[in-house]
Amino acid sequence: MPSNRLTYRRRSAYPTKSNKVRVIKTPGGALRYLHIKKQGTVPKCGDCGLKLSGIPAKRPREYASLSRPQKTVQRAYGGSRCGNCVRDRVTRAFLIEEQKIVKKVLKESQSKRR
Repeated sequence: MPSNRLTYRRRSAYPTKSNKVRVIKTPGGALRYLHIKKQGTVPKCGDCGLKLSGIPAKRPREYASLSRPQKTVQRAYGGSRCGNCVRDRVTRAFLIEEQKIVKKVLKESQSKRR
């Protein structure tokens, strides 16, 4: 702390996470605290937890002012799941459908034998 004479400019008088400051010099030559906003975090994949590429790190309220193309990726589950997880989901769904078909064919062939 450079000077004991500086005081916080907001209600909270304690150095909490939301009350971070740095010292600036005003055009009049006085030293003053400048409150620093919290850094935003990158959205994470809901399945694996990896950071989603192509989506900026913002504070939650700042996403409201972004346009849709800036908040998502042009893909199924874009902006919610990463590409690898989407690929796994598609593959899993396909294999489950194939398995259902195989079961159906086996059931028909067993009924024809009897």
